[in-house]
Amino acid sequence: MLARHDLVWLTAEGWDVVRRSVQPDHAFVIERWTMADWPAVVRRQDADAEPDQICLGITPPRDTLCARGGRIRLAFRCNHNAIKNVSRPLAVEAVSPAVPEQWQLAYQQFRAAVEGKALDVRVYGSLSLQALTGESYLTERSDIDLAFFPKNAKELAIGNDLFAANGKCLPLDGEVIFPSGRAVAWKEWCASSAATGNERVLVKEKEKVALLRVDQLLRELTEPI
Repeated sequence: MLARHDLVWLTAEGWDVVRRSVQPDHAFVIERWTMADWPAVVRRQDADAEPDQICLGITPPRDTLCARGGRIRLAFRCNHNAIKNVSRPLAVEAVSPAVPEQWQLAYQQFRAAVEGKALDVRVYGSLSLQALTGESYLTERSDIDLAFFPKNAKELAIGNDLFAANGKCLPLDGEVIFPSGRAVAWKEWCASSAATGNERVLVKEKEKVALLRVDQLLRELTEPI
């Protein structure tokens, strides 16, 4: 089953349907994606999406502007039969060549720590797109967006400590994604999990956003989903 941040490659026919569904002045972006065979990214499912539809998004490089001069972010839907390939978000080592020089040393230390602890950490957002396309996405204000998939409470604690330590040298951000697919911003999780189990956090699910208790999420790491 596809999840938020997954990468989706469409067939030529699928892209053709998408191109006809977007605003005419955005069609050139779809044409560029089709020619380059770049993936779209799974986003939260629209409430009115059909059961056979998957909701996707594209964010073009920084130099791609709409007619009014603003950044373009395209959201669209496609049917599952338009998909030719899928992948989880990129692993931390896969984006290494796209990491800016000023972050390289700290990033390689972070990567080694993640691999040494055998944590399931993926990269999404600007750094992932820069690695996938070879185009310019990162700025001095960019974050490194991480999707952390802990399998148990011990991994969750190790990962949070690792992110906090390495966040002093790198602009780390991102989400803790629990076995159910529920996601919490890891900075919010660290702040709230230090409080009582009754603390509520903002949770992104596949089709909605909700407030859930910390202890309710922690049970996912000790009970079968």
